[in-house]
Amino acid sequence: MTSTTANGARYCGRVTAVRGSVVDAVFDDDLPPVHSELRTGNDETVIVEVAMHLDEHRLRGIALTATGGLARGAKVVGTGRSLEVPVGKAVLGRMFNVFGETIDGGPPLSDARSPLDRRSIHKAPPPLLAQGGSSGIFHTGIKAIDVLVPLERGGKAGLFGGAGVGKTVLITELIHNVIQRQRGVSVFCGIGERCREGEELYRQIGEANVLDRTVMVYGQMNEQPGARFRVGLAALTMAEHFRDDVHENVLLLIDNIFRFVQAGAEVSGLLGRLPSRLGYQPTLATDLAALEERICSTRDAAITSVQAVYVPADDFTDPAAVHTFSHLSASVVLSRRRASEGLYPPVDPLQSGSKLLSPTVVGERHHRIAQQARATLAEYEELKDLIAMLGMEELSEEDRRTVSRARRLERFLTQPFFTTEQFTGRTGREVPLDDALEGCERILHDEFADVPEDALYMIGSIAEARQATSGSGAGEPEANAPGADAAREAATT
Repeated sequence: MTSTTANGARYCGRVTAVRGSVVDAVFDDDLPPVHSELRTGNDETVIVEVAMHLDEHRLRGIALTATGGLARGAKVVGTGRSLEVPVGKAVLGRMFNVFGETIDGGPPLSDARSPLDRRSIHKAPPPLLAQGGSSGIFHTGIKAIDVLVPLERGGKAGLFGGAGVGKTVLITELIHNVIQRQRGVSVFCGIGERCREGEELYRQIGEANVLDRTVMVYGQMNEQPGARFRVGLAALTMAEHFRDDVHENVLLLIDNIFRFVQAGAEVSGLLGRLPSRLGYQPTLATDLAALEERICSTRDAAITSVQAVYVPADDFTDPAAVHTFSHLSASVVLSRRRASEGLYPPVDPLQSGSKLLSPTVVGERHHRIAQQARATLAEYEELKDLIAMLGMEELSEEDRRTVSRARRLERFLTQPFFTTEQFTGRTGREVPLDDALEGCERILHDEFADVPEDALYMIGSIAEARQATSGSGAGEPEANAPGADAAREAATT
């Protein structure tokens, strides 16, 4: 029998055990459903999500807030509803936590522009018949990505890399380049983010005057694993409202998917489940699919997602990276070696890939240029060992031309970012796809064989290379740019 209390709670019970974030409770009548929200502690400030039923009267939950002061015998109440977050126009321009509470210091949502609606964060993905197909290329203004790894509008793209190779910088540059052109709504989800990064991004979006079309949802690094595990679903619920109810295209940026997997592993360990390979949870595939399968397009609107994915120890065979790969339409792999050479963004053209890079989608010219560029860079990679042992002098004339093209291509695919101007002293560039393709094509045709390599380093369009060599100063590279010495040496051989 289900009882109802004066405050509307349908379920009443008491705590029987507290082990860190794990809370066991017993109910004399019916048990609250799995994924429903419970409240306990002083003034019911401890929020617990039901994780499993142990028997007909006992359950186990994961606390989404700190459990300090919670003791056996404490009262537990629940309404039978799952965790809910606000949706609608009222959330635009605001920053939220996993509970849908504002954390930006602004006015309460009740004083916002429209009535407040709340939705459960647990929802099934749209049925296959309701989902739409590819809706074209998603242009980023970043040469290395647009030419070699085109992103899908309405698809999912991952930025893979180890610690310190520039995933967050690339995400913030995408926000700068794309968010102003984004006609729909942008939702940023920070999973396990540092508070410094969240504050900086909030300020940058405000300075770009696009905050009124942006929603930010954060599960900070110091929060409970249960909260970090659910914050992705909270952000996705807000995005789904704009896609399904308002029929607006949504740009969903997630930083970082690995922190989501890591939080799931913590929750799984707290629940006493035996770990699987490398200590990950046995439900890794289904946990990740529960989030990723909801990010999709429908016939009315699309959710385009760009996700940063931390790769532990640069090991791309790590289960977290492997399971994430399978959900994506484009994978941008960031190389630590290229970053150490000063080639930013350090996109690895040989490991990165996109399902859209076919003549039927990007066009014959784009496909041909991208394939020729990959082949040239792959051949240069094979020649590096020979160059290191014998030097450039022992290469054939054709191999020397290949090395010259590849080195100039590598440097042309570098690009100064707007979000790093204060650190590099270089003015940021956003390059249209046609300009990027033209530059790659002309380099592959040896039109810039007489131009020093450093003239192609950290520029926008290919026209800036000629301006730099003529002394105009536009896009002028540093004297110690990567490859400058090698270019001078090659010029004398």
